[in-house]
Amino acid sequence: MDGLSAKLTPLGVMVLALLREGDMHPYEMMRLMRQRRDDRLVPIQNGTFYHTVGRLERAGLLAEVGVDRDGNRPERTTYTLTDSGRDIVLDWVRRELPRTDRPAEFRVALAEAHNLPREEVLDLLGVRRAALAATLQMHTSGIADADLRGVPQQYLVELDREAALLEAELAWLDRLRARLSDSMPWGIADIPEETLHRLIALREAQRS
Repeated sequence: MDGLSAKLTPLGVMVLALLREGDMHPYEMMRLMRQRRDDRLVPIQNGTFYHTVGRLERAGLLAEVGVDRDGNRPERTTYTLTDSGRDIVLDWVRRELPRTDRPAEFRVALAEAHNLPREEVLDLLGVRRAALAATLQMHTSGIADADLRGVPQQYLVELDREAALLEAELAWLDRLRARLSDSMPWGIADIPEETLHRLIALREAQRS
């Protein structure tokens, strides 16, 4: 499973995660993802999308459950998520959430982190925080050393920007972990029933 998880693209993860909500055909998946602005996280292009779905099916991560035709439109194949597909999303999130060298993958992992238990997410984000803090220390030490050696500031602006971004992410990460440790609802079990019904109704409206 680990080797297969490592080969998943962010788009593949988003497709599998979407099928956790129910069986769908690719056109419906693309429409939902665009309506939800998931194209902020991954490019959604028709050819690439259908190719990704085909690869996931061949890997046994999703399976065909029916074919239908609406009027004169082409046939549409509906897919369901397999147990392997469900598990591999969680494995992928576990691997990518603490990493600091793959920003695109981290954004998708963060978007799907709600599928993991609260305590596990806190631990994974703690690993990420430690790595970010070490990188920030390396940057600030480098800048201080460059200042002592009289390096002109114009040569350090990129390092200064990177340090500022790291400081901002660390501050955000600390706020998120504090909320998770406190009372922030997490996972579907923590969503109030009334809110859950509203979300389901919104999803069905998006699918129609």
